Amino acid sequence: MHKRILIQNATLVNERKSFKGSLVIEDEHIEEIITGDASPGMTADETVDATGCYLLPGLIDEHVHFRYPGMTHKADIGSESRAAAAGGVTTYFDMPNTLPPTTTPEAYDDKLAMARRESLVNYGFYFGATAENAATLASLSSHHVCGIKLFMGASTGGLLVDGMRALEAVFEHARLPIVAHCEDSRLIAANAAAARERYGDDPAVEHHAEIRSAEACYRSTALAVDLARRYGRRLHVAHISTARELDLFAPGDPLVTAEACLAHLLYCEDDYKRFGTRIKCNPAVKTKADRDALRAALTDGRLLTVATDHAPHLFSEKQGGCLRAASGMPLIQFFLPAMLDLVDAGTLSVERLVELACHNPARLFGVENRGFLREGYKADLVLVRPHSLWTLTPNRIESRCGWSPLEGHTFHWRVEQTYCNGFLIYNNGHLTDLNFRGEAVTFAH
Repeated sequence: MHKRILIQNATLVNERKSFKGSLVIEDEHIEEIITGDASPGMTADETVDATGCYLLPGLIDEHVHFRYPGMTHKADIGSESRAAAAGGVTTYFDMPNTLPPTTTPEAYDDKLAMARRESLVNYGFYFGATAENAATLASLSSHHVCGIKLFMGASTGGLLVDGMRALEAVFEHARLPIVAHCEDSRLIAANAAAARERYGDDPAVEHHAEIRSAEACYRSTALAVDLARRYGRRLHVAHISTARELDLFAPGDPLVTAEACLAHLLYCEDDYKRFGTRIKCNPAVKTKADRDALRAALTDGRLLTVATDHAPHLFSEKQGGCLRAASGMPLIQFFLPAMLDLVDAGTLSVERLVELACHNPARLFGVENRGFLREGYKADLVLVRPHSLWTLTPNRIESRCGWSPLEGHTFHWRVEQTYCNGFLIYNNGHLTDLNFRGEAVTFAH
């Protein structure tokens, strides 16, 4: 059904600028962007008065774990895409460490088919590198696969690649961006053995960063960067967690870039006393100095993107210490409000946030026709209102696992509306149509 929607009187944020204006959606696309008080070229079927609100491109969360297949008791593509919609995330890229892992064309096609049936927002999937499938990597579709995920630290389902010959084979054959989880698995194993001897079989979570240490991260990241430069491959290092790792990256480097994830921007080791294993993740949250260095790097160019590493577990699976409790936390629904809190704190500007969470993921992966407010682009949009306080309670959580480390936190920005491909999928606290389906993202790598 043909439909034109006018969103008027908003502050539009796009390509390092904020300006008062309006935007016209025609069916799936942005038809017109209007600066100031000018009127649209044609009348609209529906008008949204966005006075006092900011209109942003829908966020692209390049790093999520939606648990399909094999772990759907805690999350699946349907439940977590609903959480994304409620948080203004209109596109996600899902990781391959599922059961079975996404390491064959057949497993990839199965995920794609499930997303067509279940996903409320747009989607892309990583292909997982293993020690055995390196030759397959050269033939992956550059139009349909977002990238190759390389686990250089322990992971699920045989995805660990830490032998030098296997790593060299991955970098030799990869033609798509390599997104690497960098932790030195041998050093982690030695640290875990020492921690068991010192603290018992399941040390308290406060010792997690001793086991998954800053040195384990740095060694692995430095190796990945060296391999990328040696083979001339595009490398994006996921969830940087230390100040020292940041020294391996330079603003504007076309080959090697870095991602920060929300947990490492919000939390540090001091927070274990309050949150316990709810903030246990891999890599571990580390010192306050590390967290502050990551926050500073949001604006100095050493970090190219921000993401969530959304990783839901049942709360029962989060019980125990740093060896028994599951690692990961559900964050996608609160990604944008939490980052906007950092905007209010002066950590970064709203324009820089849009670069990190919308524009730069689109540029990095070659996302076609998304990630910007541009005429002719898909109308993936989020409308947010500042100075609109609300406190997170469990009844607001869309993720199947039903909990969040941010419960009890009072946010200062509210997601009012989310549009995916021009369709209003979230409106003032409610998902509008659970039968709507997003689209598979395409890429021009």
